[in-house]
Amino acid sequence: MFSSTQIEAFKKLQTPFYFYDLDLLRETLSQISEHGLSKGFHIHFAIKANFNFPILKLIKAAGLGIDCVSGKEIERAIEAGFEPNQLAFAGVGKTDDEILTGLRYNIFSFNCESLQELEVLNELASKEGKTANVSIRLNPNVEANTHKYITTGLNENKFGITADKLPALFELLPSFKALNLTGIHFHIGSQIRDLQPFADLCEKVNSLQDLFEQKGYQLEHVNLGGGYGIDYDAPDDEPIPNFKAFFELFERKLELREGQKVHFELGRSIVGQCGSLISKVLFIKEGISTNFAVIDAGMTELIRPALYQASHKVDVLTSNKPEKTYDVVGPICESSDTFQRGITLPKINRGDLVAIRSAGAYGEVMSSGFNLRERVKAYYTED
Repeated sequence: MFSSTQIEAFKKLQTPFYFYDLDLLRETLSQISEHGLSKGFHIHFAIKANFNFPILKLIKAAGLGIDCVSGKEIERAIEAGFEPNQLAFAGVGKTDDEILTGLRYNIFSFNCESLQELEVLNELASKEGKTANVSIRLNPNVEANTHKYITTGLNENKFGITADKLPALFELLPSFKALNLTGIHFHIGSQIRDLQPFADLCEKVNSLQDLFEQKGYQLEHVNLGGGYGIDYDAPDDEPIPNFKAFFELFERKLELREGQKVHFELGRSIVGQCGSLISKVLFIKEGISTNFAVIDAGMTELIRPALYQASHKVDVLTSNKPEKTYDVVGPICESSDTFQRGITLPKINRGDLVAIRSAGAYGEVMSSGFNLRERVKAYYTED
């Protein structure tokens, strides 16, 4: 939650705005170091979750690398001080210019998602006189039990090379003279709270490693992607995910070769809980069957509820009055611009401040200029 000093400071700022608790981020990174980095795991932060420089500065200082999904994200990571050998580049639709950006910087790995992408990368690398390090993204057909929009590891998803394409892959690989196969890559989805899908993934990884060895390929690393979730309903009960259980599962389940490295690409679990969207109540509208609390933040600032039907806890920061039931909605002319329906909150008045919690990942980075709304500012604990 927030201190009384912070709330008083919030009252003086133009709303809406993002607020990031960098102390919580430091604690989270400490847990990742203790349970992940200390065991030799390599962890890349998924920069698509949050690309703000103060956050990237702490992530770099903690010893993490970066997982990129665009050429601009590669450039952002370099600008933030990360070394090219810390950057993995994924994405199902890399443009030629983006591939050339990765080649120019000699990044750690291109995570390639199709046979044609391998062909194009080989052609571009040859023209540039480069050898590209490649990790092949495989689609393991593992059910992540998450929202359909953020499930990525099933046969019907657009990501990765499916099992039926493996014979063609092994036939083509020897012809790619400008590619250096260093690993295999997986990512089955996001906001995964149950560890069982990760256990299922390990089984697929183990069998696919055997297959690559049978074909004569010794892999330097396996990349398990990310996807570990956070508690959106009760962020104060679990401000930091259970990284001990997460990393221990892979220690138990993976059958690694001698000297082989394990890479992860975590995003939401690192920064999700450290960010909140602070907003002011504009109007209270009493409806026939509900009360609407209309706030000045909308789907333009946090699209997840509209896009994913995601639930973010809403806290009232400036009221301790008897409770009432509200729909908390934004100002945008869309019925989907709703943060919560039918929730019980302390009685709200015009001018009260609310915090939409767990917005540190895929919040500010997904904001838009719909309705010609301006991008909101971000503030940090140090501010």
